[in-house]
Amino acid sequence: MRKEGKNQLVETLAEQISSSNYIYITDISDLNSVNTSKLRRLCFKKEVKLIVAKNSLLRKAMEKTGRDYSELFPVLKGSTSIMLADINNLPAKLIKEFRATSPKPLLKGAFVEESFYIGDDQLDTLIHIKSKNELIGDVIGMLQSPMQNVMSALQSGGNNISGILKTLSEKPE
Repeated sequence: MRKEGKNQLVETLAEQISSSNYIYITDISDLNSVNTSKLRRLCFKKEVKLIVAKNSLLRKAMEKTGRDYSELFPVLKGSTSIMLADINNLPAKLIKEFRATSPKPLLKGAFVEESFYIGDDQLDTLIHIKSKNELIGDVIGMLQSPMQNVMSALQSGGNNISGILKTLSEKPE
């Protein structure tokens, strides 16, 4: 590939990395063409972008983004692919789901929620990080719980008060 082509590829990669909030660096080497196609289809279905890139070009693209990805540079060895997503734990769940039938992809490292996760042993940690929508749901649930208790107390209290009034009104003087 010519230098102009490499520069264009670095620019494109830098744009894609910059526009994505969450980056997972994986190893999908040794996957046969059938499994690679399955993984690509699964990524497409779950709206995760899977890109296979040379380590040197990926490093240059990461340096161009303006963020400090230097903690991920040591894992840029061997065969590398990146998964880009807008939901923080979606690629981790996708990797776990795909590994039910295949030994790969392996997680090399990830940049999620302004933190770096290095190594395949971090996969379960990444799966359990709550996404923005899950956190919003939890907050709404916590806010609704006291309100539901108050409403329940008011509704039951109304029945108690009306029962007491009915009893008092029926009581002979």
